[in-house]
Amino acid sequence: MRTIGKRSAFLLAFVLAFAAGLIFFLYEYVIDGADWAMQPYNNHLTAGTTALVNGKVTDRNGTVLLNVENGQRTYAESEEMREATLHVVGDEGGNISTGVQSAFKSQLTGYNLLTGLADLHTEKSGGDIQLTIDADLNQLAYEDFAGRDGAAILTNWKTGEILCMVSMPTFDPANPPSDIETNDDYTGVYVNKVLSGQLTPGSVFKLFTTAAAIENLPDLDSMTFHCTGSETFNGNEVTDVSAHGTLSFRDALAHSCNVAFAELAVQIGADKMTSTVQSMGLLDPFEIDSIQVAAGNYDVAGASEDRLAWSGVGQDKDLVNPAYMVRLMGAIANGGVPEKLHFIQNATGDLGVGGTFGQTEDDERLLSESTANRLRDYMRYNVEGYYGDSTFPGISQVCAKTGTGELGGEHNNNGWMVAFSLDESTPYAVAVVVEHTPEYGSQSAGVIAKDLLAAAAQKGE
Repeated sequence: MRTIGKRSAFLLAFVLAFAAGLIFFLYEYVIDGADWAMQPYNNHLTAGTTALVNGKVTDRNGTVLLNVENGQRTYAESEEMREATLHVVGDEGGNISTGVQSAFKSQLTGYNLLTGLADLHTEKSGGDIQLTIDADLNQLAYEDFAGRDGAAILTNWKTGEILCMVSMPTFDPANPPSDIETNDDYTGVYVNKVLSGQLTPGSVFKLFTTAAAIENLPDLDSMTFHCTGSETFNGNEVTDVSAHGTLSFRDALAHSCNVAFAELAVQIGADKMTSTVQSMGLLDPFEIDSIQVAAGNYDVAGASEDRLAWSGVGQDKDLVNPAYMVRLMGAIANGGVPEKLHFIQNATGDLGVGGTFGQTEDDERLLSESTANRLRDYMRYNVEGYYGDSTFPGISQVCAKTGTGELGGEHNNNGWMVAFSLDESTPYAVAVVVEHTPEYGSQSAGVIAKDLLAAAAQKGE
């Protein structure tokens, strides 16, 4: 009897362990089945099956950017459009991990829990993906970059739709260059800088210093600053492009006075500067359609006074991401809470089962409403009182900030512009960075930004 009891207990334990294992397997299958199927060692993806038949990627207007039929990939007809949309669509080799061909393989192949990848005895149609991207806007940005490195993103801040996303350098996915691995012109070509870039911001970072000043200096609007072209902190100079003389705060921002913002960062202090930057989400990665976006950097822990001063200007160790900067524009425009960014509109598989990726929903709060509104007013004054509304033809009520991130040594600078329109009939936000340029941000990134805003306004998307 004792032996029977032991055997029964053992059998019960075995059955329970088996059941637990089965439940765990089924859970993992439901959650991660698509990832298992999409592993590169799965020959069904590439070797003579119908797994990729008829998978199609289109832009918001139905323009075909990728079509897979009978295992053969074709891209957009225009070489310029192929290069302009490379980092959105991805490449055949899967080197661009954030591109649709890599990040959304399961949707393209038509994978589902019922039929898996493919029924080898029947034809399988694969899946279609529609993007929120307007390929014409991508091509416009590509042409404006004129071969220079950088990144551009344009969104509808009311819906979170990404209308343009371009990363440079690029290449033609239909005809990849043979020297892509050895030619320095293609350094970083597999990285989508919009999503994964970490770049020196220069004066666009003054928006963070402004937010910290708003929240910690109640007399900010009555403060004045005297700029002689430089100021010494801890024995080291913070320099400016010119001597601005005596400025109010809003004029200091409009003229992007380094001396004023260095003074502000030191007055606010490292702890409060860091707290504001953290609360604005710069230091935390976030997701766009389940793709992780790179966090920025702000590190002044134990920094000397001169380092802290330079950090308030957007130098020192400061780094920002273009997608984050356009997200911040949306937050400022929308009272502190941006809409969730997305570039996948919908995906439909072979069974007609589809999913809407781009449902409009609020993101996390980045700013208090009062801080967002004051930032908006200051940025609007930048355009009204300094850049001029004529800088942005075809679109009204633009709020903007430029920046020139100095890289040091013999390197040229990063030219930036971030902007958005307050006109709710043209609710567009943009972030553009041109890398390694001898020009200021207004002269390099500014041209691309204004062209994108004007084109989007004309299209009315």
